[in-house]
Amino acid sequence: MNFPVQQAQGPDRLGQQTAVEQSRAVAEVQAAIYVARQFPRDVGRSRAAMQAACGSMALAEKAFFKFPRAGGSVEGSTIHLAKTLAQAWGNIQYGVSEMRRDDEYRQSEMQAWAWDVEANTRHVLTFIVPHAKFANKQVQQLVDLRDIYENNANNGARRLREAIFAVIPDFFIDEAEELCRETLHKGDGKPLEQRIDGAIQVFQQLGVNADRLEQKLGRTRSNWNGADIAQLLITHKSIQRREIAVDEAFPQARITGNEIKANAGNGRKASPSDDDPWAGTPTK
Repeated sequence: MNFPVQQAQGPDRLGQQTAVEQSRAVAEVQAAIYVARQFPRDVGRSRAAMQAACGSMALAEKAFFKFPRAGGSVEGSTIHLAKTLAQAWGNIQYGVSEMRRDDEYRQSEMQAWAWDVEANTRHVLTFIVPHAKFANKQVQQLVDLRDIYENNANNGARRLREAIFAVIPDFFIDEAEELCRETLHKGDGKPLEQRIDGAIQVFQQLGVNADRLEQKLGRTRSNWNGADIAQLLITHKSIQRREIAVDEAFPQARITGNEIKANAGNGRKASPSDDDPWAGTPTK
């Protein structure tokens, strides 16, 4: 008995533009490897470039992030610092792309990668980003295209940071983070008192007064130092990037019952009922 033979279908015919793009990509990779081998990185020059960048407030202010998690907070280096270190280290290519968007399942498949062309070390992260966000202790679905784009971009930036740091030596990253913190501690050359006044002013624009700042740092403004201003600056930048809410960063102080009684009793004599709620109640 003869059975019909089905021929396997081959791939669709490639268009001219697609073929040109594939050839261009292959040529670009070959050229990158050739250039990296002809001009290898100079570690001393890379360190000098990194030190110069981390010594500026422009980078130091954007070098760290802070956001709440599980009743505490998480701190680390931002994508801004990662990109700067990739440029200083040299011969590194990186990128992030949305590979596929599935509106039915409300998710996007994305990929972030970093490639040390000279060492031929490549780190790739492929991940799924749900079209949703966690806000007010619940998951909210994203419908607006701009919200979906920003959500994908934020998730992609975090994975890209991990990919870049995976191909850069740890000593290079550690030195850069330490220098950025020293820059924040020293400030931009202004006196400490002037920096304290500036910090109070910028937080007042967010509705946070000096009392809440003192509560956050655990001491009065007269005892603040450069490290305290650096901590406030990191928190302020994280609030601007919407990584943390104002009330999460500076929770309102709880008022005790005794404080309420004290405030209510200002301007009048204390009565027996202030200490004993049953005082003065007629008895049978």
